[in-house]
Amino acid sequence: MASPKCNIIRTCLICGNKFYANKITSMYCSKKCTNAAYRYAQAEKKRQQQLDEAIKDIPESKEMITVKEASCIFDVCTHTIYRLINKGLVTSVNKGARQTLVSKTDLKKFCPTRKERKEEESKPMNNVFKMGIEDCYTIGEISQKYHFDDSSVYMHIRKYSIPTRQIGNYVYAPKSEIDRIYKDIEL
Repeated sequence: MASPKCNIIRTCLICGNKFYANKITSMYCSKKCTNAAYRYAQAEKKRQQQLDEAIKDIPESKEMITVKEASCIFDVCTHTIYRLINKGLVTSVNKGARQTLVSKTDLKKFCPTRKERKEEESKPMNNVFKMGIEDCYTIGEISQKYHFDDSSVYMHIRKYSIPTRQIGNYVYAPKSEIDRIYKDIEL
């Protein structure tokens, strides 16, 4: 695939520096930042697995749980839980040295559990697009405006699952989505 005929300026997600992207999918400025992002992702994956293992031992019916168990179930910092306790927003019981029990139902009022958050993230988003002719670009208009070949535009539309509409010989794509994926391009 040939490189684009325009400059795509992005901000690196790791270091925050601006850089010229070689591809529309580039998110990191260098191999060093790409490797750092990979390490962060692997560490987060390992952390999530450890939290899953810790949660397996906690019975569902248990109403009063320790702060550490609450931290695992709700994926929040222990300091946040203690802050809620100090404000009087969560019922707690001090059960001796270094063991504070908190109410699971009170915590559910303030933050969803990890399980609920995962289910929420896995739900497909229902995007409603205006597909009127005045609200859309044709493929030719996109190619002229952003200096890409028609085949590259079609590839980006498929990659980002942008809806299209064909009327006669013309294929239309919503302006809002096209402008969103090409927003960093310097013309």
